[in-house]
Amino acid sequence: MLLRSAPRRLHLLRPHHLRLLSAAVLASAAPAQLPTEWAEAPLACVRPATADASLFHVSLDLSAHRRLLASHAAAGQFLPFRLPAAPYPIFLAIASPPPPPPTPEALAGSGSVPCFDFLVKRLPGTPSARLCDLRPGDLVHVGASVVGSGFDVARIADARDVLVFATGSGISPIRALIESGFAENKRTGVSLFYGVRNLQRMAYQERFDDWESRGVKIVPVLSRPDGQWTGERGYVQNVFSRMKNIVNPSSVGAILCGHKQMTEEITRVLVADGLSKDRILTNF
Repeated sequence: MLLRSAPRRLHLLRPHHLRLLSAAVLASAAPAQLPTEWAEAPLACVRPATADASLFHVSLDLSAHRRLLASHAAAGQFLPFRLPAAPYPIFLAIASPPPPPPTPEALAGSGSVPCFDFLVKRLPGTPSARLCDLRPGDLVHVGASVVGSGFDVARIADARDVLVFATGSGISPIRALIESGFAENKRTGVSLFYGVRNLQRMAYQERFDDWESRGVKIVPVLSRPDGQWTGERGYVQNVFSRMKNIVNPSSVGAILCGHKQMTEEITRVLVADGLSKDRILTNF
């Protein structure tokens, strides 16, 4: 199937800074804690992730930072970035799945470069745009360990149906969740409602076949599609409201990541249908 940070001193930022800040961070919010230690690592990859270059793939080479790599324990965790001339650090959700426990073979070296992957929204004038303008080999300062708890999937371990909702760059930690094996080897139906403006802004289309082979049903939703689009139109929350069929709320779990309005409206719909808020997961 083809088809965004907390500044050091908020009171010094003007309102337009806060708007840019919130737009630069995945999932509309990020962990509040700033790292006490920083590390320097080179970029391994910087390239457009969408046809319109509104999103970028960024990979961080962690060959010299095995402890940082090992600190990634759950999908949905963040890594702080401190970029040159930027007034505040940004927190980016890690798009690659947590690494498996080290084996003797892995410790001996597998030949592949250990990396963290990110999906970065390129907003002109923001630190995230500065990051997207860098090149492979450029050094960046990042937190010496990841932050946040990620998605607490243990809370919905008994769910027979899991509803996943993502908009824009919020798909980044959802990729980490899916590719960590969340939907595999379970008697669980996982449906992903993924909303963007159009196909030119939809990341990870090349991964959809793999995700579906892992047990994820993908429902792409376009708010401003071209005339050739025959799939779901509008906003994720509206499409879900039309399609929903929750028979037993006690057997359902939900995972949300993306625009604030989407997460709030989806939460209201699910709670109104009897789903406990404890079974609605976010990564912040």
